[in-house]
Amino acid sequence: MHTRTQEATTDETQGWPIVGLLLDALTRRDFDAFGDCLATDVRFRALVPRGPFELRSATETADRFRTWFGGTETFEVIDASVGQLGTRLYARWRIRMFPPGDPESARVAEQHLFTTGTDRIESIDLLCSGFHPECVPTCALP
Repeated sequence: MHTRTQEATTDETQGWPIVGLLLDALTRRDFDAFGDCLATDVRFRALVPRGPFELRSATETADRFRTWFGGTETFEVIDASVGQLGTRLYARWRIRMFPPGDPESARVAEQHLFTTGTDRIESIDLLCSGFHPECVPTCALP
């Protein structure tokens, strides 16, 4: 197996800054800032456990993330990464949420998305695991 390492650049034409801002806004649960990262007519296509859907605006897209990750529950981004595949930017995050003071009932979800756009994100294609109870190392797979 051949592994190639490349030094990261901050070339703004790659769009890295906007994807970083999107991830930062999600981490802070700042859904207004999240929406500011999106083109007003962003195309958001998603495959979630309930089935696929598509939205066509920054407001609807930010509101969907607010529905998933807003609220009063404790919220943690426990893992995240950003990368590039061809002309598309890639982001991935794992979220952990639980009712205040009740970490024993934590649940986790992971999302993977590919985006286009440089100054603002013009399209998002997302795959979501859905929420699952957080397993400790002794959890058995079905």
